[in-house]
This record gives sequence, C-alpha cells and structure tokens, in this order.
Amino acid sequence: MDASALQLIILPAGIIAVLFAIYLARDVLARDTGTPEMQAVAGTIFEGAVAFIRRQYTTIGILAIVGAFVIATVITLFEGEDVADTKIFGLALGWRTGVAFLVGAACSMASGIIGMYISVKANVRTAAAARRSLVEAVQVAMRGGAVSGFLVVALSLLGVYGIFSLFGGLEGGQATKDAPFLIVGFGFGASFVALFAQLGGGIYTKAADVGSDLVGKVEKGIPEDDPRNAGVVADLVGDNVGDCAGRGADLFESTAAENIGAMILGVGVFTIAQAAGWPNPQAWIFFPLVIRAFGLLSTIVAIFFVRGREDENPMNILNRGYWVTTILSVVALLLCTNVMLQTNGAAPSGLPVWLYFFGAGVVGLATSVAFVYITQFYTAGSFRPVREIAEASKTGPATNIISGTAVGYETTFVTAITIGIALFSSHWLGSQAGIVNEAGRDVGGIFGTAVATMAMLMTTAYILAMDTFGPITDNAGGIAEFSRAEAGAREITDRLDAVGNTTKALTKGYAIASASLAAFLLFSAYIDKVNLIQTNRGGELLASVDLAKVEVFIAALIGAMLVYFFSSLAIRAVGTTAQSIIVEVRRQFREMPGIMDYTQRPDYARVVDITTKAALREMIAPGVVAVATPIIVGLLLGAEAVAGMLLVGTISGVMLATVLNNGGGAWDNAKKYIESGHLKDEHGNVLGKGSDAHAAAVVGDTVGDPFKDTAGPSLHVLVKLLATITLVLAPLFIR
Repeated sequence: MDASALQLIILPAGIIAVLFAIYLARDVLARDTGTPEMQAVAGTIFEGAVAFIRRQYTTIGILAIVGAFVIATVITLFEGEDVADTKIFGLALGWRTGVAFLVGAACSMASGIIGMYISVKANVRTAAAARRSLVEAVQVAMRGGAVSGFLVVALSLLGVYGIFSLFGGLEGGQATKDAPFLIVGFGFGASFVALFAQLGGGIYTKAADVGSDLVGKVEKGIPEDDPRNAGVVADLVGDNVGDCAGRGADLFESTAAENIGAMILGVGVFTIAQAAGWPNPQAWIFFPLVIRAFGLLSTIVAIFFVRGREDENPMNILNRGYWVTTILSVVALLLCTNVMLQTNGAAPSGLPVWLYFFGAGVVGLATSVAFVYITQFYTAGSFRPVREIAEASKTGPATNIISGTAVGYETTFVTAITIGIALFSSHWLGSQAGIVNEAGRDVGGIFGTAVATMAMLMTTAYILAMDTFGPITDNAGGIAEFSRAEAGAREITDRLDAVGNTTKALTKGYAIASASLAAFLLFSAYIDKVNLIQTNRGGELLASVDLAKVEVFIAALIGAMLVYFFSSLAIRAVGTTAQSIIVEVRRQFREMPGIMDYTQRPDYARVVDITTKAALREMIAPGVVAVATPIIVGLLLGAEAVAGMLLVGTISGVMLATVLNNGGGAWDNAKKYIESGHLKDEHGNVLGKGSDAHAAAVVGDTVGDPFKDTAGPSLHVLVKLLATITLVLAPLFIR
C-alpha cells in the first residue's frame, strides 16, 4: 500500500460514518417511548428546544451572511498577490474565502441542530429503558449521543475535504500548496457559529437551571425536576440547546480549525518534499484528513463494545468503548505514519523518519487519555476534590464556595504540566526527523505537534458521544421525575445523571487539551501565513515575536484581558437571565397556590419564552467583543502584535477555562454526592436531600453552573476563534 492509495479512504470513511449514524438513529428511534406521561413531557421539551434553535440559528444565520460578505469584500480589497491569484469558478480569493466561511457556518449549524434533535428523541427512550435495565439505558443514551458524534466529525471531515478539493487541493503542484491557506474561511465560519451557539445555548441552559434550582430546591424544598416548578421544562430544554447543540458546534469547529491548521503546516513539509524528490509529497498535507478518517472507523467498532453488567459502574462501561477507540487509533496511526510520512533517507539518528512522527501521535493520544482521567479525578464523586467540597458544605454555602474555588484553581497545575510535557515531547520527537527548510527553520518539530494534535482528534467522535450522553441522561432523569415513574427507574437515571456530569466534564477537559495543542499549531500556521504574504510582497519575514516591543506587549495584555472580560459578560448574562426566571417562578408559586397540591398547572411556556428572549439578547455582546477585539488590535498594532495577543490570550484562555470547567463540575457532583446519601455528620447520620449541607451544595452548584456550561466551554471556542479570524484577516494586519 502506498500513500496515494491510503488517501482514498477519506471520502468513504466520511460517508460510512454518516450511514452508521443513520443506523444508530433508526435503532434509537425504534425503542420504547415509555408511558403516555413520559411522552407528554418529552413532547414539551422537544417543542421548546425546536423553538429556541429556530430563533437562535435564524439570528446566527443572518450574522453569518453579513460576516461572509464583509470578509469577502475586505480580503478582495487587500488581496494583492498574497496567496494564489488564480480564479476558481470566476471567484477571486476574497470571495472564495467568503464562500468557505458560509459553508463552514452552515455545516456548524447543521452539526448543532442534528445533535439537539437526536438528543431530545433519545431522552424519553432512555427513561423508558431505565424501567427495565441499567445496561439498556446506557446503550440507548450512548447510541443517541453517538449519532451526534459521528455526524459532527463526518461533516467536518467531508466539509474540509470538499472545500479543499473545490479549491484545487487535489491537482498537485502550486494549487495543492495554496489550497490549505484558501480554506481557512471554512474554519472561521465554523468558529463564528460555534461561539454564538455555545453562548446562546449556555446562557439559556444555565439561567434556567439556576433559576429553577434556587426557587424549587432551596426555597420550596421540592425535588429537582418536580413538575410543580415552572422552570423545570426550560431547564430540560436547556440541556439540549446548550450541552448538545452548543457542544456539537464547538467540537465541529475544533476539528475543522485544527485540521486546517495542520494542513497549513503540512505545506511547509510539502515544499521541502517536492524539492528533495520524496515519494508522494502531497501525503504530508493529506495526512491529517487520513488519520481522522481512521479515527471515525475505529469509533464505529468501539460503539459495539459499550456493554456490561447490571451491577457495574456505568462509567466503566463507557470507558471500555473509549479504550477500544484509543487502541485502534494507535494501530491506525502506526499504519498511516509508516505509509504516508516517507522521505528519501533515515533521520540523523539512523531510525526511520516516520517512527518519530508515530511517537508524536502516541503523545497526542496519551494526552487525551491523561485529560480524561484528570477530569474524572477532579469531577467524579469517587475522589478527593468532590468529597472535599461536600465536606465543606456542612458549614454552609460560604465554605462550599471557598472549597470549590480552591479546587478549580488547583486543576491548573496538572493541566499546565501535562500540556507542557505533550508539547515538548511531540516537538522534540518531530525535530529528531531532521526536516529543516531553506531558512534553517525546524519544520519537523512543528509538524510533530500537528501530528500529536490530529492524533488526539482521532477519538473526537467517541468523546462527543460521551458528552451528549450527559444531557440525554439528565433529561431522562427529569422525565422520570416529572412523570412520577417508579422508584427503580429514577434510581437508575440518577446514577446515569451523575456519570453524565462526569462525561460532560471529560469533554471539556478534552476540548481544553486539544485547544492547547492546537493553539501552538494554529499560532505556527499564522506565522506561516504572514511569512507567505511577506514573501509575495517582498517584505520582512516574521521569525519571532518580541514581547519587549511596546505594541506587542500591549496586544498581549489585551489578549489576557479579553479572556476575563469575555467570561464576565457570559457569566453576567446567566445571572441577569436567571434573575428574571426566579422572579417569574416565585410569582407563579405566589399567585397560583394550587401548584403545590397539583390542582393547578404551572405556566411552563412563559418561563421558556422569557429564557429564550433573554439568551438571544445576551449572547450578542460577548460574541461581538470576541470577534471585534483581534481585528481592532491587528489594524492598530500590526501583525506581530496580533501574534503576541494570540500567544498570551491562548494561555490565559486555557488556564481560565480549566478553572471554570473543573471547578463547576466538582461543585455539581458534590451536590450529587450529597443527594446520593454519601455525606454523614459526626454522629453517622446521613446528610441528604433537604439538609442544610444539601442547601449549601445547591448554592455552590448554581455558582458553578455558568462557569462550567457557559463561560468555560465558550472559552474553548474563543481561543480557536482568535486563531482562525487572524489567519483569515492576516493581509489586513501587515503594513
């Protein structure tokens, strides 16, 4: 087998993944839908989710069309001879970028919509399965999540490959070299939509969660998903529009942007390979697409290993499939590096060049595994951090919040060390290949980090399936509670909900890890883009970023500020919206006294409408700030200053996202730990639901909600948006 033959797997793998997703969807939709009461609740959730998604994506779609036009116009004005000056279908570079932006935006929107639709269909079927079997409920929820996982990754793969082909990437020669630079608009479009989708969905879900919890659980002392709480339906809708639609768009843009960045770095090796006469130079550009294709195929096999015993921890059942995906990915990585990354001779050490890149890929996969277990340690009830927060709840909300904040900050230590080791190891391994360009730059080392990043993304479909498992099981628990299902079913959904909280946290940890590796990758791609433009213009190349320059230092300061200011806007939006919900839910309890004895039905639609309008209104400000800041910095301070902003903004964003995600997840599961009856006082009495410790934990959970489900996940998108927007608009920033 040679590299050109291996490249043929890209298109079939994407199509097979789509077909497998359809098979899983049919399997889930054919399952039992439970009692009439369950179906009624699920129908209400579906209506609310569809209404919000329709209004949200109409707004985002309008913004995307305007954005595409502006990008096309601006790049056309500043194009010159920056990249390829040939026209495709009569379109110059600016308009090709605008088209790529719209295609990326459309695919990202489709990813979010598909993820939400399947999750709201799988929730009632999971609740119904929980009446019979824990294993069946796990399989239904996981297969429902896998539909989203496969479609998101397949759409990303097919979208990048399709745009790459359309822009001449398959032709060879100069067209192949230019195509990766021409498709960065695709990644920017995906990032643009993901930012607003994550913000809008995150604001919606957490405002509804906080509002309903504080009034229902703390003030009225009723269960979490009690039908007497007017905010419950909005909360259940929010699980889908935030954790499913928002996260689907998030990981779609992650895979697209990082794939494009890796292909741009592959251009550097492609140029060397062409000059040196290496076999199939194009393989270095196609490599990221090929290993992602194998990652999809590996995940298909892994789905059939999601099985276990009724008395087994559901997390172990899910981890079994994850390990199958990882092991198969290592095998595929070995094959791809051996076949595709060939040179005319050995590395300086005498070992084959491909072997070093295989090692870099293994580092990426190992980093993925490390973050899965690091996140489990900090967010699962089996370990010290969550138990520590639960113990602190005995003395009130203040000590609970202090403990949770400390845990969040603590997580940055192991995160930074792990990312540092991964970057150093993958770069060192790549540098041992001895691939250096004419300017003496170590191209192999940077490409090693690209291989590590793309290897990590091989498991994305399975990770996203685990993530969507969380809101599906959360909804299933709400449906079981709302429909007053038997105690056994509710016990199973409670167990799955606690595991779901951990799997959602895992995805955020995975997203942080991939964003960290990708940040270096995309930063290097930005430098390559600037230098390509400067070469064509005859300008000075950007060899390094000098923080001692005042304009670079100012831009770096602004990059760090942006992360905190953006988070402030997102968290404030949740607080403002939650206040409106609290006022409305209190009003209904006060003016409709029959709610408490079930003789009056709460006005769920009113709360859903309030939440929808507020979320759409509040998502605009942080989104505009995120998009506008790098453009203003670039126009005022120049291309090198933008590089400084990227560098410091990325580091700040990764660290703050770690604090927000893991701290919020630990607060949430500390509450679940207490609700499960694991916390006891000094006399051995259980401090469960209704206790003062539980009330304190609920307060801590509501503090952590906008951290882990709004600001934290949005920071993942922000980090990559900064990279994609600067890649697209680099010609504007060069003086």
